[in-house]
Amino acid sequence: MKLSKCIAVTVLGACLGFTSTASANSDAVAKDGTVKVPPFSMPMSSYASDAAGPYWHKIVSMPGLPLSADIEKLRVHYDAMNKARADLMLDMYDVTIENSTVAGVPVKIVEPVGGAVEGKLLINLHGGAFLWGAGNGELVEAIPIAALSGYRVMTVDYRQGPEHVFPAASQDVFAVYQEMLKSYDARHIGIYGCSAGGILTAQATAWIIREGAPVPGAIGTFCGSGVDYAGDSSQLDPVYGGATPVSEGGMPLTMMRLPYFNSVKEASAIVTPGDFPETLAKFPPTLLLAGSRDFAASAVTIMQRRLAGVGVPSKLYLFDGFWHAFFMDAEIPESQEAFDLIVGFFKAHLGDG
Repeated sequence: MKLSKCIAVTVLGACLGFTSTASANSDAVAKDGTVKVPPFSMPMSSYASDAAGPYWHKIVSMPGLPLSADIEKLRVHYDAMNKARADLMLDMYDVTIENSTVAGVPVKIVEPVGGAVEGKLLINLHGGAFLWGAGNGELVEAIPIAALSGYRVMTVDYRQGPEHVFPAASQDVFAVYQEMLKSYDARHIGIYGCSAGGILTAQATAWIIREGAPVPGAIGTFCGSGVDYAGDSSQLDPVYGGATPVSEGGMPLTMMRLPYFNSVKEASAIVTPGDFPETLAKFPPTLLLAGSRDFAASAVTIMQRRLAGVGVPSKLYLFDGFWHAFFMDAEIPESQEAFDLIVGFFKAHLGDG
């Protein structure tokens, strides 16, 4: 049967030898592809662990604050949340933590008890919408990776909005990176971050390329990357939390709605490097990771396709049924799996000795 005839069948999958309990409804699909979705109950993914559903319920039951809230209230609220996460991680992993300053930028140095592997360094860029995340948010992203990898992890307390605007954070990361190049071979340095930190990892890499410095041995962009938030996942995100769909309730979240990007007036490779193939082709091996129900999932998958398109080695892990930055909560089995994947990637790409 030709595909053109196959499309007329009520269940398209039948043409490929599949069956379905649902029937297609062409009246619900507009000519531009917009789909009118009826109300329905969506269970937790059957691929997720037994802990995932109850944990997601716990998260959405926590009181939240909108991005428009007072900045100090936002920072206090999320720092308290991250402190609880970091305290749990300190019970699970044996690390040492030192506050320091590099090139005038505040940093934390997290190492496994007994000392770190010499000659290797991971630089972590914390999340937090470019508004919060310094302090305990840095520790949440650094503790398990330092303990499991044996590497020294240096977190960067980069400048954020609304007090500062782009490219302040990229400048801070580059200043730290330049200073670290005096002690480490670039091939043995990795940079990674989640959410805003994933975006900043891509932006800082583009900044390093623009400045002509050697690129790090590998990077990790998690729950955010080198393109803006968009696509199916940004539209569906509120639904997974039981809220009104974006199409009915307002605008989807995008980078440009964050105060930190108020200074950006035009597209460029240092803002969204994934939109600029010449810059992207110079990226080092890249790990991309997100949950399938993460508003960043579409952006992360598009970034990986574009990296592949310009020949950059990359790996993508999409955790079915999981939400934005799910691995910040260390007790979920899938978080442990994510940590192992992150550590394994950097160990494979940062070289020996």
